[in-house]
Amino acid sequence: MNDRPIGPRVPDWTPPPAPQAMALEGRYCRLEPLNAEKHAALLFNAFEGQDAHYDYLPAGPFHSAAQYHRWVKEVTADPSNLFFVVYDLSQQAYLGVLSYLRIAPAAGSIEVGNINFSPAMQRSPVSTEAIYLTMQWAFDAGYRRFEWKCNALNTPSRRAAQRLGFSYEGVFRQAMVVKGRNRDTAWFAMIDQEWPALKEAYRVWLDPNNFDQDGRQHERLGDLTGLVRVSSDPTL
Repeated sequence: MNDRPIGPRVPDWTPPPAPQAMALEGRYCRLEPLNAEKHAALLFNAFEGQDAHYDYLPAGPFHSAAQYHRWVKEVTADPSNLFFVVYDLSQQAYLGVLSYLRIAPAAGSIEVGNINFSPAMQRSPVSTEAIYLTMQWAFDAGYRRFEWKCNALNTPSRRAAQRLGFSYEGVFRQAMVVKGRNRDTAWFAMIDQEWPALKEAYRVWLDPNNFDQDGRQHERLGDLTGLVRVSSDPTL
């Protein structure tokens, strides 16, 4: 008999599939595979003048549509990431990007990142639902762990992770050098055991009845997900 602590067994474990180019549709938005020819110019216009959005992103800011087009061509050719464009169903416009990255089916782990939402979709059900759709696909596909990482100095991103239901897991010091600067990385994650309760929190929050005629929420998502999170970010 082995009495050493080696971790519980994972019965009937089968690695999930890697995500492929696909569309994910919700009530407020649709995620489509990012395409340079179809989306780059429209997204450049949506992001123009928002250089601060790129402070914590690995690329940018971009000062011409040609630069942005080139970047989209490069990242969509990289098989280690899967980029989506966010189409706002109400405004009928492409207004943001995000991606799956650090895709590790053998570990059952996947990350959402490279998030850049234009001002027209920030602080709206569209931005929240866009993240939710990536969560839903991952857990439905059989992933055990869904990650969010950000520059430890990026307080808005840390706040967003906690509101969305990710549990804080710590800071990796000197994890990267990005644009010639040190980056400490804050780690957040949710796991499959938490997903049913988090999914219900999203169902309640995304329901149109949760918003008044001026778009103000009745229930706060952070209050709903706070009942599920196992750890909170001490900096917030």
